[in-house]
Amino acid sequence: MSLANTTAFEEFKVNTRIKLAALWTAVMFCYIYGDYFSLYVPAKINGFISGDNLLNSPVKLLAAAILTAVPSLMILLSLVLPPALARWMNFIFGIFYTAIMLLIAFTTLAPWWSFYVFLALLEAVLTSMAVWYAIKWPRK
Repeated sequence: MSLANTTAFEEFKVNTRIKLAALWTAVMFCYIYGDYFSLYVPAKINGFISGDNLLNSPVKLLAAAILTAVPSLMILLSLVLPPALARWMNFIFGIFYTAIMLLIAFTTLAPWWSFYVFLALLEAVLTSMAVWYAIKWPRK
């Protein structure tokens, strides 16, 4: 037995659906951590208490809920939708969320929000990867 055979690890091909679901899962973790870490920004809690914050109306809260629900649903939909539909949804929502995350990253440039910019850029990379995998989805 050669040394190459004893140090090689088992490899298998990961299904595109699983890659897409994992990417959207990672996006959701970044969302959650970004929102959690924002609680440590000075005066953020006071804004929650006083109502002086970005989500200060029922309509804005509903819009934010919809905006964050889509990526979480994409985890499931990437796994269960017919391949052609899952491919298109990952392509469309991947582009949409990449644009949103880049917009957030470049409009949140402030020292206390550097963590948020980092997470937004990471989310943009992840959603761009979802677009890439959707485009490159293998055919029979």
